[in-house]
This record gives sequence, C-alpha cells and structure tokens, in this order.
Amino acid sequence: MRSFGRFEKRVAMAVPVYLGSLGEPRPFERALTENVSPHGARVSTERLWQLDEEPLITPLANKIQLSARVVYCRPLTNGRFSVGLEFRERSVDWAKWPRG
Repeated sequence: MRSFGRFEKRVAMAVPVYLGSLGEPRPFERALTENVSPHGARVSTERLWQLDEEPLITPLANKIQLSARVVYCRPLTNGRFSVGLEFRERSVDWAKWPRG
C-alpha cells in the first residue's frame, strides 16, 4: 500500500547532481536539488519523469549512486520540471555531500 504525504521535514539545499536512468540511452543530466531530507529530494530537471520511474542520483563530486523512485513530476514555468524523489535503500546525510 502506498503512503501519501511527507514524513520528514525538507531543508532547502542546492546540491549539484547527475540524474539519469540505466534503462535510457540518453546521458545522465546535470541537475540541482531544491530541497532535501534523509529519504528524499526535490530536483530541478530538464526531463519529464513518469510516476514510479526509478532514476539514479549521483553527486557531481562523488561516486555514491542512490536509486530513487519518482513520487511526482510537475512542470515549472521555465520549461523545466520539479521532480520529487524518494530513496528506498538508505537514508542520506546531505551535510556530507559535496556542493560543487
């Protein structure tokens, strides 16, 4: 059963990341987080993602790869999309992620 709503407070934090899918032939996109929590993030991206897709997110200056699940994808006014990601495998200590 899918739960709705956020259980953790998100913190505004811009972290440059690569976002992509192993199942797609296109290269990983350079993107930026808008806000983060230990179990998720909102990312600004050029790509329209589908609900329940499973992208990989990787910080630019690190080799850590996190698998995620798309919980929403909303259009922004500038032709980009705001994508909500949920991390299933582990929590993230964003204070330890490099910021560029």
